[in-house]
Amino acid sequence: MPHSISNSALWGHLPHPYRAQRQGTGYTPVMNPSNLSSIADLVIHPEWIVPVVPRGQVLTNHCVVVTDGCISGILPSDEGRRIQAIEHLNLPSQVLLPGLVNAHGHSAMTLLRGIADDAPLLTWLEDHIWPLEAAFVSETFVRDGTDLALLELVMGGTTTFSDMYFFPDVTAQRIDLAGLRAQLVFPVLDVATAWATDSEACLKKGLALRDEYRDHALIQVGIGAHSTYSVPETTLLRIATLLHELDAPLQIHLHETEAEIAGAMDTHGERPISFLNRLGLLGPRTQCVHMTSLTDEDIDLLRSSNSHVIHCPRSNMKLASGISPVDRLLKAGINVALGTDGAASNNRLSMLGELQMAALLAKLGSLEATALSATAALEVATLGGARALGLEATVGSIETGKAADLIALDLSQPHSQPLNNIVSQIVYASNGTELTHSWVAGQPLVRNGKPLTLAPAEISARVARWPEKFKAHQASIDPTGNYLS
Repeated sequence: MPHSISNSALWGHLPHPYRAQRQGTGYTPVMNPSNLSSIADLVIHPEWIVPVVPRGQVLTNHCVVVTDGCISGILPSDEGRRIQAIEHLNLPSQVLLPGLVNAHGHSAMTLLRGIADDAPLLTWLEDHIWPLEAAFVSETFVRDGTDLALLELVMGGTTTFSDMYFFPDVTAQRIDLAGLRAQLVFPVLDVATAWATDSEACLKKGLALRDEYRDHALIQVGIGAHSTYSVPETTLLRIATLLHELDAPLQIHLHETEAEIAGAMDTHGERPISFLNRLGLLGPRTQCVHMTSLTDEDIDLLRSSNSHVIHCPRSNMKLASGISPVDRLLKAGINVALGTDGAASNNRLSMLGELQMAALLAKLGSLEATALSATAALEVATLGGARALGLEATVGSIETGKAADLIALDLSQPHSQPLNNIVSQIVYASNGTELTHSWVAGQPLVRNGKPLTLAPAEISARVARWPEKFKAHQASIDPTGNYLS
């Protein structure tokens, strides 16, 4: 009989004879269930498994075996129950998925949720967000905003995310405590901030952070050039050299609005993506965020350079920035990932909500009901994000040999019934309340709907103090109250 010990202190201190080589099929049994001489960490028995690879597959009567933080087997349930494990976890009416990958965000800006809603992008930035950031961004601001974001992310099914914001050293510390997997792209822009005086100072501090986290198991550090209009050409050229020397990822806001494109034509005489290409900044480690208003030539540059597109549908809709032609991009062979952007421009960090919106917006934008199917949308939110962040070999699908970054969703609620199509229910019917369990590298972050590494009450108490600070600041500079409206 299998063991069902729940002593998590034993995890990570056991022999691992079943470590599997990646099979690529998503379901090949690679463990010998008759060999019970050693103990696996965890065997998860859900009602369904959606591995993402192979595309469109839904497994029933199967289980996932976790050993030493990795997926060591995907087996028929009757075989899996013969395996000795510290814990056998039964999840009736639940589906097991790879953790969602949020490929773009600004975590600390969660404190600015609801500020200047319904304003155009430049008005929102120049008249509201940037002045508030100038007044309040600090290590404490980043700590509190990041903690709130992490709580929302993990409870929404995100296990891996990318972040671009000031004081990334503080963000890294909070991520480390929370146990999520992350890409930190330190911001580079030629404006004095509380974190750095100019683009050179950004690079100096950011590269030091990259050195500090070089060997971290869950955190990688890349370069976050803010945009072509906020970073001087000389700095962009230096970044191009650094990318080549360090093999580091680059993330940049690009083709976010028609106004940005028009400005680039006035300044450089070429579209932003052509400008980046001329500087040598497009390539397989380049993550282009937003990417609305694309010509055939723009798409050709993305494809030929193997650059990635990070789609932020809800933020783009809310700020009326435009629609990224996701279906065209995918059909052109370009990898597309999904991001929430920050809560200040979204107002949620729900990847399930983002997933649904991406699928619906693709259909509306193209007037094609077949655009971005549920299966394709789920892949964008998982494996697409993993590819963009350079983590395809580690996360993004449930395959033997990959990290056990997993989530479980409860499909027993009325809005998920009847279960005619599991993937469609996940994409089109989820409302963000379905998460029951979450793991990163085999370590539990959420169990039975309760976060294990974050303290909601304590975080809420800290966050609750910030609106009064914002209001007091507003009153001091604009008694009319228009500043925050």
